[in-house]
Amino acid sequence: MSWIKWFSELTIDDVPSVGGKNASLGEMIRELSPRGIQVPDGFAITAEAYRAFLHYNELDGRIREILRDLDAKDVGDLMRRTGQIRRMILRGEFPPDMEKEIIEAYQELSRRYGMRSADVAVRSSATAEDLPTASFAGQQETYLNVHGEAMLLESVTKCFASLFTPRATSYRQDMGFDHTQVGLSVGVQKMVRSDLASSGVIFTLDTESGFRDVVFVTSAYGLGENVVQGRVSPDEFYVFKPTLRQGYRPLIWKRLGAKEQRMIYDEAGNKLVKNVLVSPEDRARFSLSDDEVLKLAEWAMAIEEHYTTKRGVDMPMDIEWAKDGRTGELFIVQARPETVHSQRVVTQIETYRLKEKGEVLVKGLAVGDKIAVGKVHVIPSVSQIREFRPGEILVTDVTDPDWEPIMKTAAAIITNRGGRTSHAAIVSRELGIPAIVGCGDATRVLQTGQPVTACCAEGEIGRVYAGELPFEVHTVDVSQLPRPRTQIMMNIGSPEQAFKQSAIPNDGVGLARMEFIFANWVQVHPLALTRYDSLPADVRAKVDELTVGYSDKTEFFVDKLAQGIGILAAAFYPKPVILRLSDFKTNEYAHLIGGHLFEPKEENPMIGWRGASRYYHPDYREGFVLEVKAIKRVREVFGLTNLLVMVPFCRTPAEGRQVLEVMAEEGLKRGENGLQVYVMAEIPSNIILADQFSELFDGFSIGSNDLTQLTLGVDRDSAQIASLFDERNDAVLRSCAQLIQTAHKYGRKVGICGQAPSDYPEFAAFLVEQGIDSMSLIPDAILRTTADVLELEQRLYAEAPKQVPTPA
Repeated sequence: MSWIKWFSELTIDDVPSVGGKNASLGEMIRELSPRGIQVPDGFAITAEAYRAFLHYNELDGRIREILRDLDAKDVGDLMRRTGQIRRMILRGEFPPDMEKEIIEAYQELSRRYGMRSADVAVRSSATAEDLPTASFAGQQETYLNVHGEAMLLESVTKCFASLFTPRATSYRQDMGFDHTQVGLSVGVQKMVRSDLASSGVIFTLDTESGFRDVVFVTSAYGLGENVVQGRVSPDEFYVFKPTLRQGYRPLIWKRLGAKEQRMIYDEAGNKLVKNVLVSPEDRARFSLSDDEVLKLAEWAMAIEEHYTTKRGVDMPMDIEWAKDGRTGELFIVQARPETVHSQRVVTQIETYRLKEKGEVLVKGLAVGDKIAVGKVHVIPSVSQIREFRPGEILVTDVTDPDWEPIMKTAAAIITNRGGRTSHAAIVSRELGIPAIVGCGDATRVLQTGQPVTACCAEGEIGRVYAGELPFEVHTVDVSQLPRPRTQIMMNIGSPEQAFKQSAIPNDGVGLARMEFIFANWVQVHPLALTRYDSLPADVRAKVDELTVGYSDKTEFFVDKLAQGIGILAAAFYPKPVILRLSDFKTNEYAHLIGGHLFEPKEENPMIGWRGASRYYHPDYREGFVLEVKAIKRVREVFGLTNLLVMVPFCRTPAEGRQVLEVMAEEGLKRGENGLQVYVMAEIPSNIILADQFSELFDGFSIGSNDLTQLTLGVDRDSAQIASLFDERNDAVLRSCAQLIQTAHKYGRKVGICGQAPSDYPEFAAFLVEQGIDSMSLIPDAILRTTADVLELEQRLYAEAPKQVPTPA
């Protein structure tokens, strides 16, 4: 009987013998290499070899006896029993024929690479691991930079023993697998010299929201174990699948990671590998080029499509890749099914919200979107895990699979180190508990026994608040929710929330606010970049710090703005996403870095130099041109032609014409490549001259706040006259009715992007009766307003339309 199978011989049918990881490598070598995907060669030592090893050393019955009546919840007893089994296996010997075959296969692999003793990775692949419904972030061991026959045999034995680590044994018991029926295969694969370059992990979906239309790539310098185990914060990249298939370059999001250390070969020491610090210069630049990210994304999509076709169901993938520093080539070294979001059928949307906030103790990357309260337990070392009690909040430096027995009993997990693909992040998603990773100083700031609230419900940033704060959970069943005739669209601003929010039933985005991206992603006034040489030294220093890595300062603005807009457009693709051009007031622009140098001081910025009047003005036109370039990049480079634009605070048709001319001069022309341009209806002149505005624009969006303010002459921020501000005033209603009537006469659409329809059901009823085309609301109001509009439409279309106020 042969104990060895070469990767190139393996198919998916070999999973029971060689495990999912090894079988997938064989599939890729044989079926995907013609598409350019490179996989290092190697061989698998079969699960039959593992069982024969146990039988040869008379371990089968002894293991069964040791595990009899095991209670995996008793961490101390679990560690004692599994330690005894591992020691027995490590003392075992290989059957002579098995040892001979393993050595001969290793010699053949070395010959194929022209080496005397090839450096190889030795990876465990259990037959209960990496199934589509069960994976626990590496239950068994991996050994890197193994070379020589003796070291190989030792590493294989260690892999056999790792089937009985506490975490693997506990996991099998939780998943209902029989310990004696689970086999273990060992993959022996030629190393990729990523210690001289970079490596990382790829998911073919967004790991936080489950959004399926992106490829998520992480990358850090050195061997990939640091990324997998969460010891570094890697660079992160998002690539949009639908337009990548169409030939575009949709690298819609790039985030620079800290990449604190690099795992390399320990050439001179006694260890196989070691970690060294990364220089500040290398940390300040991305570890992959854009072209490399896009190539990896193409490969990941091909792998996902291959396994989806093979299995007949949607099959998102979790992939490990490496770049060879000697040749510059990219390789796929592992691929397995993603096991969290791929198993979820979303019929309900659950939303967590804090009722109050407190002192923020630490911050990091939020994993999931839940909230947990409890007492902190700081555990510095895995050797102390038996001290942990269920329901506590686990705080530690970084986790690896050895922590699994207590992770599943934690209310939340908080780590100093790690990113979105770290062990702590992957496991917490599978367990459905909140985690905050990469906090930096959580183990120093937080104290054992301290009551805290771990909140992952506020976007990308997770926060640990002092005290156990009250929170609420809303659950809505969306499985049977029909769509009304009136389009219900969404108001959004935060790119970090877009993937999650797009899962709420909607008809697109009626208002995408650019100001949020300006303030949080760009942070600098555009003229401080176009006029960089004129800046005083202190402002120039701030700009330099913010734009590190960009030789062209204006490219920083275009790049960051395009990424933020691109995420919003991708999240809702192919539905329309209407982007409102920047609508800061002068006092708000002044708060951006360098802004005070370029903004006038106005007595009443609300009706001052804002909106359309800035875009063509010689004092700001060059800043607006950067906005146009970013929008062009999203539409033409990313391929997101569902992105439409809207001009705010446009006082006259002549002003609208000037804005359109500037856009056209910069290559963004209304009507070309499906570009529609809308105008905000928030000034009485927009209503009175709706026929003239209809000749210039494709539609209107009612800004109910400004329209009410300017129609009634009420400062909406004045407490003394706040009672007079009411969108339901007849003057406002008549203005809306007149606009809808005139716009429809000219074949133009009308929507509303204010909050009034969700605050006042009678206002929504009025608009529906008038025939408004769409309402755009904040995400929290979407489902409630959809239900209200459906009920209203059922009444309206069952009865004759009611008479409503019309203009005199």
